[in-house]
Amino acid sequence: MKFGDIIVTLAILGIIVIIIVPIPLAGVDLLLSFNIALSLLILVKSIYTEEALEFSIFPSLLLIMTLFRLAMNITTTRYILSTGSAGELINTFGKFVMQGNAIIGFIIFLIITVVQFMVITKGSERVSEVAARFTLDAMPGKQMAIDADLNAGLINDLEAKERRKKVQRESDFYGAMDGASKFVKGDSIAGIIISIINIIAGFVLGMVTQGLSFTEALSKYTILTVGDGLVSQIPALLISTATGILVTRAASEGNLGNDLINQLFNSHKTMFIISGVSVVFALAGLPRIPFIILAMGFFYLGNKMKKKSAKEEIDIIPDEIAETADEKRKPENVLPLLNVDPIELEFGYGIIPLADTSQGGDLFDRLVMIRRQCALELGIIVPMFRLRDNIQLEPNHYVIKIKGVEITSGEIMFDHYLAMNPGMAEGELEGIDTVEPAFGLPAKWINEQEREKAEIFGYTVVDPPSIIATHLTEVVKKHAYELLGRQDVKKLIDNVKESHPALVEELIPSQMALGEIQKVLCNLLKEGVSIRDMVTILETLADYSNMTRDTDMLTEYVRQSLSRSITKQFISHQPAKVITLDQQLEQKIMESIQQTERGTYIAMEPDLTQSILNNLSYQLQKLINLGEQPIIITAPIVRLYLKRLTEQLTSDLIVLSYNEVDPSVEIQSVGMVRI
Repeated sequence: MKFGDIIVTLAILGIIVIIIVPIPLAGVDLLLSFNIALSLLILVKSIYTEEALEFSIFPSLLLIMTLFRLAMNITTTRYILSTGSAGELINTFGKFVMQGNAIIGFIIFLIITVVQFMVITKGSERVSEVAARFTLDAMPGKQMAIDADLNAGLINDLEAKERRKKVQRESDFYGAMDGASKFVKGDSIAGIIISIINIIAGFVLGMVTQGLSFTEALSKYTILTVGDGLVSQIPALLISTATGILVTRAASEGNLGNDLINQLFNSHKTMFIISGVSVVFALAGLPRIPFIILAMGFFYLGNKMKKKSAKEEIDIIPDEIAETADEKRKPENVLPLLNVDPIELEFGYGIIPLADTSQGGDLFDRLVMIRRQCALELGIIVPMFRLRDNIQLEPNHYVIKIKGVEITSGEIMFDHYLAMNPGMAEGELEGIDTVEPAFGLPAKWINEQEREKAEIFGYTVVDPPSIIATHLTEVVKKHAYELLGRQDVKKLIDNVKESHPALVEELIPSQMALGEIQKVLCNLLKEGVSIRDMVTILETLADYSNMTRDTDMLTEYVRQSLSRSITKQFISHQPAKVITLDQQLEQKIMESIQQTERGTYIAMEPDLTQSILNNLSYQLQKLINLGEQPIIITAPIVRLYLKRLTEQLTSDLIVLSYNEVDPSVEIQSVGMVRI
């Protein structure tokens, strides 16, 4: 097989040459015999194929075999009409079928041809067409099922990729089979036309050019035509049968032979019924001997199958009893109980339809989109969401858990929409007052009739699945730093290593350990900074890890390297209205920094801390009243400690350093925090 590709290429070119260039009669016999043998090989292979994709080359092979048969038909027709002979194989086939009677032999040949064309070929063509149509129609559903299994954690990314590839290959295969079956039909029609030409033209040429009598010409050219037709139609019949077998394989776990035996002869009751019916037919006056033989055969099979089934039941029962006793004696395996899912969404039974694809629920699809969105915005691989129904919850209630601990919850109303005022909506709506669960905004549950009016007034209207998806997305973003484990960091670094191997090899493990990089990434995620630009992050760590091993300081260096993306993320328009710190306050904070073996922290008198927070709260309120997002900008060395200080007020406050703001951005201070 070393030069197999060259041999196949030369063989296909040879087929084209045969159509044009005559070959010796000995070569004709050899090639016709090879055609029959290869057709048998394809038929046997299709019988033993368990999945259609195991024989994925079949459509192309079908085209090559059809071309080969047509080439041989042209060659044999050339010999029949020119010399009145087409080799020993065709002559032998013709005499064998004719059996000395030209008319009966020709009728048999016509019957074989009609069966080949009308039954086998047309049936295979129709099955291929329907299989291709249904396979293509089922593709979106199969893709969604794969995404749902991936989301539920039933399969991993590699298995999902393999299954998607298999679905695509199935679609390509059945589409190709639909087209290739048209070649089989065309080949059958061409064979019938060639046979008609052979017998009519041969009859005329035999009488005119060779001086044969009417009877001699009829006998000679009928034999040649029937022989040539059979040599072509028998391989075509085998190939058409193989096509039908291959495209009708469905819901099978074995080859055709095993499935036929296992599924047709698997019930002793069926055998006894057929045996009894055969006896009735024999007693009713039909030929007794055949039906009595059949009745005895089916009764023997049924009796044997009944004994085998009873023996298996006797063997199984003690085994089941022993297994049950062993299970009771074995110590309980509690390891699975120790596993904690990173993210869980528990919901009452009323929300189940949203997660059930058979009822039109698209929650699984939305979870896939959440993972993609987080990958694009934050650069993290979000773990699989675990969905569970909880009968202890209210029907329309849901709970979101991080590592087994409830983080937040919400409630939805079916057949209603949530309408929220973005600040510019005008008009009042009739509905039930509530609070939007993701952002805590005032909202109203409205019915379908109020939806159009709400949209006209300028309200933001969302459906229940979108509410859950949005809430879950915000929880994931807020707690992304908790979800990022060392294994996830290794995946991110391995991804970078494919394109930047020198960077990763320099940094890990000689300069930093995996756990230290994880802490830096978690620090960034905790403040909402995307880690998607892993190359820049690792480059910065490689530059500064020799200067300090303090992960907090390394985080600040990384933030400064990501200044452009941080500016774009948190500053949406210019001039950016911000709050700054008085220079004396910055100096006071720097003087309060305490260095320990475990890192640095700020030690400040409680009264001074409270004074700073009160002043900061006042300045923030001024910024909020202007409709601006609260942002504080301070010196780089102070930024980290100010952020820790402001967490006593709120964890969502954005604190940037001057080095993290792009120099091209215009900044306008609208307030200053003083001591």
